[in-house]
Amino acid sequence: MTDTETEITGDLVRDLLREQHPDLAGLAIREVVGGWGNQMWRLGDELAVRMQRMDPSPDAQLKERRWLPVLAPRLPLPVPTPVRFGAPSERFPKHWTVMTWVPGEPLDHGSISRGPHAADTLAGFLRALHVEAPTEAPVATDRGGHPGDRTDGFENMLRAVAPDDAADVRAVWDDAVAAEAWAGPRMWVHGDLHPANVVVSDGTLSGIVDFGDLFAGDPAWDLAAAWVLLPAGTAARFFARYARADEAAIRRARGLAAMKSLFLMLMGQAGDRGLPGGKPHWGPAGRAALDRVLQGV
Repeated sequence: MTDTETEITGDLVRDLLREQHPDLAGLAIREVVGGWGNQMWRLGDELAVRMQRMDPSPDAQLKERRWLPVLAPRLPLPVPTPVRFGAPSERFPKHWTVMTWVPGEPLDHGSISRGPHAADTLAGFLRALHVEAPTEAPVATDRGGHPGDRTDGFENMLRAVAPDDAADVRAVWDDAVAAEAWAGPRMWVHGDLHPANVVVSDGTLSGIVDFGDLFAGDPAWDLAAAWVLLPAGTAARFFARYARADEAAIRRARGLAAMKSLFLMLMGQAGDRGLPGGKPHWGPAGRAALDRVLQGV
């Protein structure tokens, strides 16, 4: 349901297409399991409809509409690109967007078996993404700054998850807080690289999705993916191929990876308790990522 109590169904999606993009209304429609802020529906073989659901504002979709067509042509992996816009209407009072479909399996339901290849692929993608953003690029209010600005959030998650190795996790975070802040220009940052927002095929990364948190800021927020996404033993290769992260950036990224891992574990706990939005399978992924963070590999 949306906050207006409109149930999003395949029939609703088809009705909206008939009203606003009738040339697409004949394509097959099928629901994509998952999603929270937005709900996805496959449209034929090459498209998807992204429906605003729990997001309180359309900002994430409007951001993707504005910036993905600019970024996508120079990125080395497929990303969803808007092709049609759906306007709020009496039938559905929220935004929706027809986008290209990125084939593959979400990493939270798949795995990476070709670790070195995935490390090289992720490094190449982030090298291409992490360029200076224009002055009008969006700025995040809840992320993008120095880890020290997020200590309250980190501590809240650490207390909620309460891992046995909490002291070791806090030591990683404290080291990130002590690291020098990003002093370079504001760079394009995906902002939300976790296992549900990347897709894999043939044992390696094959696409990046969900740019709703895209912002300009410190690239360390994306570099945390070296531990959150990649298998153990590949972080050093990733940073060698990325070749732009100094020691301070790596320290910040490792602390942010610890926080992101705790978030995954917290969402897993919520799923185990049957709470709305919980993801039971994220718990083990978060714990594995946290182990990689603590081992530094």
